[in-house]
Amino acid sequence: MEQLDKIDTKILRILQKDAKKTTKEIATTLNLTASPVYERIRRLESLGYIKNYVAILDKKLINRSVTTICQVSMRYHNEAFIEKFEQEIQNLEEVQECYHMAGQVDFLLKINVRSLDEYHDFVKYKLSKIDNIGVLNSTFVLKEIKHTSEYYI
Repeated sequence: MEQLDKIDTKILRILQKDAKKTTKEIATTLNLTASPVYERIRRLESLGYIKNYVAILDKKLINRSVTTICQVSMRYHNEAFIEKFEQEIQNLEEVQECYHMAGQVDFLLKINVRSLDEYHDFVKYKLSKIDNIGVLNSTFVLKEIKHTSEYYI
């Protein structure tokens, strides 16, 4: 992987904070002209440093204010069961993040829903239908202290 220089990391930091910044605005911030900044951004995209540009929504305004962290432990740990779980979890729109873990818990899910009743239905009618789940342990977020999509670089 190609190494990033200081200008590249500054560009990435700016875009992580506000992906709507124009090339001209970024160039002005960095005391550069727009053309080399444009070329650097395109290079960072083509190298895969920039995967996507997204809008981060306010979960309260879209009525998804109940955040649950769900720990999933599997009964059996063979490759076929793990791959099937990973495939099926992709189809559950309530699941915002899913991590395959090492340790006592096999998967960690971040789920956002409208209400506890909706979470109950999600577990009962969707999540529990996935084969080989042994234990589900749900914890509910009381207050979000820090939420960022930015990486420290």
